[in-house]
Formats: sequence, C-alpha cells, structure tokens
Amino acid sequence: MSGMSGYGTTAGDDPLQTAVWRLRSRACWADAAALLEPVTAPAALQRASLLVERCLYTEQGWAEAEDALRTAEALARSDEERGAAACERGQLAYAATLLGVRDRADEARAALGRAAALIAPSAAGRALLDFRRGLLAENLAHSPQAARAAYRRAHAGATAQGDALLLSFTWRHLAGLALREGELAEARHGFSESLRIREELGYLVGTAPALASLADAETEPDASRLRAEAARLFRLLGGVPTWLAPRLAPPAGAA
Repeated sequence: MSGMSGYGTTAGDDPLQTAVWRLRSRACWADAAALLEPVTAPAALQRASLLVERCLYTEQGWAEAEDALRTAEALARSDEERGAAACERGQLAYAATLLGVRDRADEARAALGRAAALIAPSAAGRALLDFRRGLLAENLAHSPQAARAAYRRAHAGATAQGDALLLSFTWRHLAGLALREGELAEARHGFSESLRIREELGYLVGTAPALASLADAETEPDASRLRAEAARLFRLLGGVPTWLAPRLAPPAGAA
C-alpha cells in the first residue's frame, strides 16, 4: 500500500521532502500534498501519490486524488513519468475496488499493464509497480502464486535500490502469504522485519498494521500485547487506516 517510497527518510534528503515525509507518516496526507506545487511532473506525481495513499488508508478524498492524478498525467513527458502516472491510476482504481467504493478492477489491470509497458525493468519505479501488481493478483484475482512472484520481484528491486519503506511492504505481504499456508516461522520473520523497518523509519501510519499482522502469527500473551499496542496507535492517529478497525475490535463478550 505504498505510494512513492523513501522520500524524506534519509538524512541527506532536502527539508521539503523531510517535511512531506513527517506529515505523510503521521496520516496527514492533505497537509503533505499542500507543500508540493504541481508545476513539474515529479512534484505532480508525488502529490498525486500522497492523495491516492490517503484514499486507501481513509476511504476519503477520491475526487481530490482524481484531480491530482489528471494533473500528473497532463504534465508527464517521458515514458517513465507516464508509467509512474499510470501506476498511480492503477493504485487508485485498485483501492476503490478493494474498499467497495466502485468496481474498477478492469481499469486497475489496464493501468498497471500500461505502466509495465512504459517503465523499464531496471527503472527505479519498477519495484513499486511489481508490488502493486502483486496486490492486484492477491486481492482482486485471488492468485497467491502470481502475487508471491510479483512480491518477490518487488522485494529484490527494493533491496537493490535500498528502498527500506517498500521493503517493509514486501516483507509484510510475503509473510501474509506464508501465514495463509501455515508457515508460521517464515511469517513471523517477515512480519517482524516489516515492523522493525517501519519503527526505524518512523512510519507511524504503517506501524499499527505491522503490529496487528505480527500478532496474527504469534501466540499468547504476545499476540494480545501486540494487538493492544496496534489499537493504541490506531486511536492515536484517529482511526487510520480505516480497514484495520475490524481486526482490532475486542472479541465478542469481552468487557
């Protein structure tokens, strides 16, 4: 569920990117987007990515994301920029479908296919594209084998690029597939790596999902402790991501 990965997460990043990252990591996507003037393709793409990510985490802001995406598409000039815009369109359509807003699965597949034709295999954006194609395979096509292959490509790409944030996503989703197959040790390792990276980066909005995922692979009392910490962070951020709420609800009959 990553948008643009890694901006603002290292000491060498410029102050603007650091400010954008801090707001993004604390679920303040609109404030982060407001810092970016969409006058160049990279800035417009980053702004669109922030607003697309807000849709996925909050189930709100769809019109603003569409407007930002159209601006990014209009400013894109190179194949890589057009591919990145198509990748964001695919992610927005995927989010709308996954969250039951509107069935845009065909649009998501077409957009990510277009991105694959435009983004070279060695380009920086390819790993994120591979990850998003894995999401589509896992959650819309219900093909865990295809999802695993895509996540592994994304994981290798993120490792090669040193993209820690994207690695936190690939670790988590590969671990999720392992958990479904009963591979508890592999699942715990992947979920633990995802959580470690997110805590190191200060990616607060992604820490509660990482805690909840690790809890699913742990035994008591560790599982309850992890879920309680996830619930605390979830409340701290105002109930974001919205889709995490059912997993953090107390068991029926609990006080």
